Amino acid sequence: MDENNGSSLGWFLAGMAVGAAAALLYAPQSGKETRNYLGKTTHESREAMEASGKELMERGKELYERGKQIADDAADLFERGKKLVQG
Repeated sequence: MDENNGSSLGWFLAGMAVGAAAALLYAPQSGKETRNYLGKTTHESREAMEASGKELMERGKELYERGKQIADDAADLFERGKKLVQG
């Protein structure tokens, strides 16, 4: 379920954008109010994307470290097996 977090966030942000566009079409405000709304929404979306990017970076680092540890353990097992076979 954790693997879908990045994808889910992307769909959520896309939904926000569609919702914002629909809100502008069906409930128009003055130009100044609309610009303020768009600026606020853009800022919030940027912050959400930055947080998501940081989270994905951290998860990538964790997965890399876990993979590296597994590879090191496998190499150790191989060497031990090689020594056992050689006597």
